[in-house]
Amino acid sequence: MINEQIRDREVRVIGPDGAQLGIMSSRDAMAKASELNLDLVKIAPQAKPPVCKIVDYGKYRYELARKEKEAKKKQRTIEIKEVRLSPNIDTNDLMTKVSAARKFLSKGDRVKVTLRFRGREMAHMANSKHVLDDFAAQLADIAVMDKAPKVEGRSMTMFLSEKR
Repeated sequence: MINEQIRDREVRVIGPDGAQLGIMSSRDAMAKASELNLDLVKIAPQAKPPVCKIVDYGKYRYELARKEKEAKKKQRTIEIKEVRLSPNIDTNDLMTKVSAARKFLSKGDRVKVTLRFRGREMAHMANSKHVLDDFAAQLADIAVMDKAPKVEGRSMTMFLSEKR
């Protein structure tokens, strides 16, 4: 809310330099703001009494937008990368997949390790859990298991994330 939109009886006023001008009626605060050719902007409506600041409204909006943009730049979204394995994977192939997962984890992403079963491999699901356990053991120095291996249809999945 700015200028005439402020309908409160009393407001705490902060000057353009950041100094407290005290509690005054909103009419007096408006007069003081117009005297300085600036706007009266309500910055904390939930406070008792509400806090208003004397600023150039256009400049104030620009500063808020810039701060918001800067905060957005700094935040990092965590992606989930997937590594697919088969139950009869060879050790060298497993090491290649481990190195790929290590790279994903070092970038800060979570890794979903999927063990896919095809055809007759479905009969030996219990015997294949060791593949995921070996995978997690290889990455134990930099990763922690978020979700333990779980069977979902024709695949067994687990999630790994970087140690904090």
